[in-house]
Parts: sequence; structure tokens; C-alpha cells
Amino acid sequence: MSAQPPGPQVTSPAAQLPCETTLNGRTVQLVRFNAKHADELYPHVTTASLWQFLTVDPPKDEADFRTRALQLSTSPDPFYFAVIDQRQDKPTTGKAVGYLTLMRIVPEHLCVEIGSILFSPAMQKSVCSTEAVYLLLQYAFETLRYRRVEWKCNSLHEGSRRAALRLGFTFEGIFRQHMVIKGVNRDTAWFAMLREDWDGYLKESLEKWLDGGNFDASGVQQKRLEEIMDDLKG
Repeated sequence: MSAQPPGPQVTSPAAQLPCETTLNGRTVQLVRFNAKHADELYPHVTTASLWQFLTVDPPKDEADFRTRALQLSTSPDPFYFAVIDQRQDKPTTGKAVGYLTLMRIVPEHLCVEIGSILFSPAMQKSVCSTEAVYLLLQYAFETLRYRRVEWKCNSLHEGSRRAALRLGFTFEGIFRQHMVIKGVNRDTAWFAMLREDWDGYLKESLEKWLDGGNFDASGVQQKRLEEIMDDLKG
């Protein structure tokens, strides 16, 4: 008698690696990060607090940031996407206002992480930040065919933890003494979203919230994302 498999069989083929592409949204566009984007972004990311929970220190100056951008633009993992502001009549219209990545890319296990996020004040607490993550989730699940997208952050980073939960990621626990970052201990809060969650209600929830009709003429939301998710979950 053959032994029972230790878990459900997975017949899906390996997922794909990210590649140079353009992801278009209503308020932002995601493209491969490069030195030009670093020139546009640098004036908005010089505040040290923006780098507090990232694994790298703030750039010394604009030249340092540009040098980093040249390295990041060819990195296969993490794979960096610049966030281009598509809102009209903004000082940053058509320019980079942040970046985020697909990282810890494991196609054979159909698992990938969204991380190394740097959102400037020009896009923080705006539709742009939600839509940037939405576009990358859609790309990961629907184009690249991953079944699990992770979100990890320092357990002390309350803003990132709130963002993960608001976007529909499920909290999976704390990895204690997981990393040493800049000489300091990091306990890591672990979140994940599965393809069945995305297909089930999360994609529709995000799209309903992001729709222009959910915002008045002043840009104020008519319905919170959490409310929409609760309605669709039943």
C-alpha cells in the first residue's frame, strides 16, 4: 500500500518571473525603476524617517541615490517598480513618487513577496498607495500566476501592519529575532494573501474602492475599503 501524500497535490505549473512591463492604473503607473526615476524621486525622500524601517540607510546625496538606482534597475530579485503619478494637475504628475518590489521570488513554490516599499509623502495616505499595491497584486496573481503573495515588516512598524490588514492580507504571526537590521534586532510580522482570497472577494473589493465613483469632487472616499470588503465577504 502506497503512503498517503503529506498534503493536497498541487498541479499548477511553476509561476513566472517578473519582467519589464508597464502596469496602468487610474492614479498611478508602475514601470521598471531606473536612474531617471531616482532623479525625480530624490527630492521627496530625503527625510530620514522614511528609511527607518527599510534595510538600507538614507542616501548620502542625490549622486548616491542615483548610483543605487543603477544597481536596483538591474536587480532580478528584488525586482523594482517605480510608481509614476498619473493624477492630473499635481506637481509630480508624470514623475516617480515612490517604488516597491516583488522579492523573495520562488516560482517553483508559487510564492512571492511585495516589499522594500518606499512611498514618498507625495503619495502616502492617498489613492496612489493603494492602487500601486493593487496593480502589483494583480500582476502577481493573474499574469505571473503565483498562488501566495506575502507581506512582511518589522513588528514595530504599526503603519505597515495596518496597511497589510486594510489591503486584505492575513496576519500569520511573529517570527521572533528573525533578522538583524542596521545592528538592531527585528522581529518580523508575517502576512499573506492567497489566490483564492484574491479571486474570492479581495480583487473586487479593491476595484470597487479604487473606482473614481467612490470619491467625491474633493477626492474624499464615499465608502471605506474595509466596509466594501465586509459587504462582499458576506
